[in-house]
Amino acid sequence: MRFGFWPASGQSWQEILGAAQHAAATGWDGVWFADHFMPFSGDVEGPMHECWTVLAGLAAAVPRVRLGSMVTGNTYRNPAVLAKQAATVDHISGGRLVLGLGAGWQENEHVAYGIPFPSVKERLDRLDEACAVIKGLLRDDRASFAGAHYGLVDAPLAPKPAGPLPLLIGGGGERRTLRIAARWADEWNAWGTPELLAHKGSVLERHCDELGRDPATIARSANALLFLSEDEAWLAGLRGRDFGRAAIVGTPDEVVEVVARYREVGVDELILPDFTMPDPARKRDTLDLFIERVATAVR
Repeated sequence: MRFGFWPASGQSWQEILGAAQHAAATGWDGVWFADHFMPFSGDVEGPMHECWTVLAGLAAAVPRVRLGSMVTGNTYRNPAVLAKQAATVDHISGGRLVLGLGAGWQENEHVAYGIPFPSVKERLDRLDEACAVIKGLLRDDRASFAGAHYGLVDAPLAPKPAGPLPLLIGGGGERRTLRIAARWADEWNAWGTPELLAHKGSVLERHCDELGRDPATIARSANALLFLSEDEAWLAGLRGRDFGRAAIVGTPDEVVEVVARYREVGVDELILPDFTMPDPARKRDTLDLFIERVATAVR
C-alpha cells in the first residue's frame, strides 16, 4: 500500500517545497497538489498557488516520489494543451507524474475568472471527450478526434512522456464519473471512508464488466483528513466530530486499524492532506509519526 502527502495550496512556496522534500526523504510514496485558483468558502481572497506551475517546480526539486494533480479541473484547460503540459512536467520529473483529471466543480472560480461553467451533464460529457483526446495524444504519433466539444486534426505530441504517465480520474458519481473511470482511467480516486470506498469500488467494477475491462487494471486511491496523535486529551476534542468529509482520528494503533480497512477494500494508495496540520513543526511530527508507526505496520 502506498501513502501520499497533499500540501494545501494556500501555503507559501517555501513551505510547500519543504514539506514535499521532507515527505520524499522520510518514506512517503507520493506528493499531490490541488488545481484551484481561489478558496471555495471563507476568505476567497486567500492565497492559492496554481497546480501545474507548482508540479513543475516539485518535479525539479523533489526526488523519488510520484507527483500528481488532485485533480485537474477539465474546464480550466484545453485537454490537448493539458496533455502537453503533463508530458513536459513528466520529463522534468524523470517519469514520475500522474495526471489526475476531474469534471470541474468549483463554481465561484469559474465565475470570478470568466470560465464557462456548463451543466453537470455537459461537464461530464467534456470529461469523457477530454480523456479520449489525452489518451490519443499520449498513445499515437498523430492523433485525430472529432467530438462535440473537442477536436484534434493529425495532432502530434512530442516528446512523449518519459514515464508511464497514468491517467487518474477523480470523483465518485456512480452513473457517469465511475463509468468514465472504467473506460479511461489507469487510476481512480475519491474521498471516503473504507465502507464508502468499498461501495463505490463495486460500482466501478460493474461498469468495467459492462465495458469488458478487467477492474484489476485500475489502481484505486482514497483521500481522508488525518488527526493523528499520542495526545489523548487533544484527540478527545476531535472524536465524533463531523468534518464534512472522511476523517481518520486516533492514536497510531487506532489509525493502523482504519488504514488496514482501506487496504482490505482494495485501496492501493491513501492520500492525506495537511489541511489539519497548520503548524509546520507539528506537521512534520505528524508525518513522521504516520510513517514510523502506521505505514510500517500496514505496508
